[in-house]
Amino acid sequence: MSNENSPFVVEGKLADNERLKRESNNLRGTIETDLKDDLTGGFTADNFQLIRFHGMYQQDDRDIRAERAKQKLEPLQNVMLRARLPGGVIMPDQWLAIDKFASDHTLYGSIRLTTRQTFQFHGVLKPNIKSMHQMLNKAGIDSIATAGDVNRNVLCTSNPVESELHLEAFEWAKKISEHLLPKTRAYAEIWLDGEKVETTEKPVEPILGDNYLPRKFKTTVVIPPQNDVDVHANDLNFVAIAENGKLVGFNVLVGGGLAMTHGDKSTYPRKATDFGYIPLENTLDIAAAVVTVQRDWGNRVNRKNAKTKYTLERVGVDNFKAEVEKRANVTFQESRPFEFTERGDRFGWVEGIDGNYHLTVFIENGRILDYPGKTLKTGCAEIAKIHKGDFRLTANQNLVIAGVAPADKEKVEALARKHGLIAPAVSNQRLDSMACVSLPTCPLAMAEAERYLPDAVTELEGLLAKHGLADDSVIFRVTGCPNGCGRAMLSEVGLVGKGPGKYNLHLGGDREGTRIPRMYRENISEQEIMSELDTLFGQWASNREDGEGFGDFVVRTGVVKPVVDSARDFYEQ
Repeated sequence: MSNENSPFVVEGKLADNERLKRESNNLRGTIETDLKDDLTGGFTADNFQLIRFHGMYQQDDRDIRAERAKQKLEPLQNVMLRARLPGGVIMPDQWLAIDKFASDHTLYGSIRLTTRQTFQFHGVLKPNIKSMHQMLNKAGIDSIATAGDVNRNVLCTSNPVESELHLEAFEWAKKISEHLLPKTRAYAEIWLDGEKVETTEKPVEPILGDNYLPRKFKTTVVIPPQNDVDVHANDLNFVAIAENGKLVGFNVLVGGGLAMTHGDKSTYPRKATDFGYIPLENTLDIAAAVVTVQRDWGNRVNRKNAKTKYTLERVGVDNFKAEVEKRANVTFQESRPFEFTERGDRFGWVEGIDGNYHLTVFIENGRILDYPGKTLKTGCAEIAKIHKGDFRLTANQNLVIAGVAPADKEKVEALARKHGLIAPAVSNQRLDSMACVSLPTCPLAMAEAERYLPDAVTELEGLLAKHGLADDSVIFRVTGCPNGCGRAMLSEVGLVGKGPGKYNLHLGGDREGTRIPRMYRENISEQEIMSELDTLFGQWASNREDGEGFGDFVVRTGVVKPVVDSARDFYEQ
């Protein structure tokens, strides 16, 4: 269904990405030709973009870029691959397969758990790319549509306690992911040596359209009261509504997103809007309808305003919602009550309702690698060799060893302790902190994030202790640029990279992830940030109400005005 004649279609010269997708032969391009070119480690201009639809980004090590240029060498081109792992569930044999590949065929040797509830390989050189995809396929994993202008990896609350409800929600996350995948055979043909099917009919993408979506699209399934997937960071969210422990339907939240552009006030973070409740049988129809409305009405002229959040603001929530109902032939019911009370992961052992146990371990920055005295990567592999349940990656970069039988609990814990997966003491502040990858691999990074985070948290711990707040914490997040991968725009204290060692300091989000923080200071140094927080933590310690979080405190006391409607008031001071 196309709405080319709709008054809501943006007129004007299309962005060049639209040409690229149209001329790509449904995402094939000339990637196969580029793979055979051993004169460069990279891909040509269009293929540089097209490989994203296959789950990869071309990167280089920016730490050594200048030195290589002096030697008249091109940058050390490589790819980062992001796997498709709906709900973050991965089996032990799959884990062992990706562990071996990371050790044998990546520049950094690590497995990276991401804020998108999947894993990434960093530093894969061109000769190893095809074998990487074939290894994943053999293990039952792929990287289809984990980047590019498509629906990306579908998140699902990592709730290890309510096992039956989690299983139902997880199954829907998988169904939604499969339903919204591209139907082109390009991935299988290029990477898996799939047979090319000749046909006189042009391939059709019934949901995504042959020019795919105007911009990336993110979907979640979330089980209240835990907002561990940060629903307001996503275009489409299915909030699980349960009766007597059984899933009966979803509230549908549309139009969340955190990315913005420095200096461009037409860009802003936005919370998702609750469209209402649907019973389970309408789930896939509603998912497809939301995607196709965004496909047809989204801005294909200006990519900075192309995401669903901007479409909703431009055409109006009521118009967008009415069109979704029309296409799905479904009427939203009144939203069912739900509440988010927490969004972190539940660390340590918990017992599920099925009698099995689940161990959530903290992985700082999601980087699974062997460090001196903390052999995380070896430990995960050793556990995978004996584990009979599954692993669940969380949207907060942590790892759940799930479904451990009572008889195996002692063995799993012993291995986890031996390899530093269970640390002697991790502060609440470290558990509540997160960063994106940033330098040296991300080409968009303006400032450090992952590499700055550990030291920044140590400083925060010191400031909290100084003011008698050692057992407290703030939701603290750092992103190297304003694209939002570290979800700083849903934190109590958020740093957004502006330049080397410089950040915008945002304050005033809440612990539940339902309020966007406002910029408090612009383009300040790490030292200035800590000085500001030192003063504010002192005020919080002296004047907080009982149990009051830092974000609520700075809003109540007028340090910052709350962001009520970010499309209208995000840039107010």
